Amino acid sequence: MKRFIRTIASFAVIFAALAGQAADLTVFAAASLTDSLKQAAMDYAKHNGQKVVFNFGASSTLARQIEEGAPADIFFSADEAKMNGLEKKGLILPGTRKSRLSNSLVIVVAADSPLQLGSATNLTDAAIKRIALADPETVPAGIYSRAYLQKLHLWVAIEPKVVPTDNVRAALAAVESGNVEAGMVYKTDAAISKKVKVACEIPPAEGPDISYPIAVIKDSGQIDAAKAFLAYLNSNEAAKVFERYGFIVLK
Repeated sequence: MKRFIRTIASFAVIFAALAGQAADLTVFAAASLTDSLKQAAMDYAKHNGQKVVFNFGASSTLARQIEEGAPADIFFSADEAKMNGLEKKGLILPGTRKSRLSNSLVIVVAADSPLQLGSATNLTDAAIKRIALADPETVPAGIYSRAYLQKLHLWVAIEPKVVPTDNVRAALAAVESGNVEAGMVYKTDAAISKKVKVACEIPPAEGPDISYPIAVIKDSGQIDAAKAFLAYLNSNEAAKVFERYGFIVLK
């Protein structure tokens, strides 16, 4: 009997210890945030031991997953439209939404490519037969790129060359592999690759208004922990991480 009681007591200690451990936070975030958010989460864990797991992908896909009930604590979108959709459906915790970052677009070619592009107009050249873009119908990076090319009245000529990809990192990979002659991606994505070079940079003032909003999901099972991590991502400390990866931090 004493042995049985000791066994029960041991299990009680184990369960108590497990209960005291913070559950993992789940963050759904745009693919372009991959490197910066992983670094921010590592820095955050050093302070309080909170583990953060990520689901990176196209913001459109992530928003749809949240709408369908996928468990998420925080959503970090690459555009306002996807966050607007969730907010209209009452899926965002009121008072937690903030536009945190901005970015800019660049045209990239393979690192060993002889192509020289002075501007986006050169994408109409015969030497460029395929251009990788994140899906311009649904994915923020592609939507931004299409908007910029439409502004320059180039979209009609360029659209037949477009190879749509699932997200911006896939567009970057298409250029890296040599499967396309050029691609349009975020400046931050180009910066993390040694296999591409920037052929043309679009100044933020001339490009589309790129905005990354962040918010806590209303149905999060860890509202307090999610708010705490959100506060960190909105802090000056996290701002330094984002800036190191090339993002424009919005005040």
